[in-house]
Amino acid sequence: MKKILVVLLVLVLALGMFGCGSKDAASDDKEDTKATIGLIVSTLNNPFFVDLRDGAQAKADELGAELIVLDSQDDSATELSNMEDLITKGVDLILINPTDSEAVGSAVTAANDAGIPVITLDRSANTGDVVCHIASDNVAGGKLAGEFIIDKLGGKGKVVELEGVPGASAAIDRGKGFNEAIAKSDIEVVAKQTANFNRAEGLSVMENILQAQPEINAVFAHNDEMALGALEAIKASKRDIMVVGFDATDDAVKAVKAGEMAATVQQLPKEIGAAGVDAAMKVIAGEKVDKSIPVDLSLVTE
Repeated sequence: MKKILVVLLVLVLALGMFGCGSKDAASDDKEDTKATIGLIVSTLNNPFFVDLRDGAQAKADELGAELIVLDSQDDSATELSNMEDLITKGVDLILINPTDSEAVGSAVTAANDAGIPVITLDRSANTGDVVCHIASDNVAGGKLAGEFIIDKLGGKGKVVELEGVPGASAAIDRGKGFNEAIAKSDIEVVAKQTANFNRAEGLSVMENILQAQPEINAVFAHNDEMALGALEAIKASKRDIMVVGFDATDDAVKAVKAGEMAATVQQLPKEIGAAGVDAAMKVIAGEKVDKSIPVDLSLVTE
């Protein structure tokens, strides 16, 4: 009888220890589980989006989330492939900075079908369901640039507008704000052409415009990369033309401080990236976030 009691006691103790061990292991597994967020960036060949990525990564590190970053290389097919890759990986939420507001619809819809929430950064998506959109007020930024040029030119003159990627919401909105401002003055837009947010294209497009237009007083570029490309062309032509950009990248701010560019509209890409991750973590935790989250902007002048 004593032997039976001893055996039973040992079994009870063993089961208790096994139960505790299982509980502790489950607890450890729970503690080790990290939120996984995907970030698809339109291009990492632009310092603005490098800053956006860095801001997102810093916030992910701070909040203990895993961030998987993929570069679409300014190609909508690569963007869709990146989205499919993140869906296969089973991430909890996807942040996307679209290459094109219209073309990104296929990628957003793919995530919708997989039940993965999507947040857009800097550029919006025209189709598909997104939880929220985080960006500067690009229309207001375009107006800010236009009003600055009006003031500097005394309300009259001839200007060139270098446009961003066709179909990108940032390009559409910045152009809208700029032209609304200019329409209230006697300033004439003598040339308007896309340079796809690219410095090399900004240079070549501006070279052609300089040859075609004998009189130009100012250039507004939808981003700093195009503005810096245009600046190179203007320097080579030895003409005196005011240049205003958008983003306040390090190179552009240096050019402004050196008196080479007149101004740049300052966005805060690191804040956009950080706000994206912050909103993502709230959504993953089941919290509600605003449909639109604005990020401040201002004008950087000499």
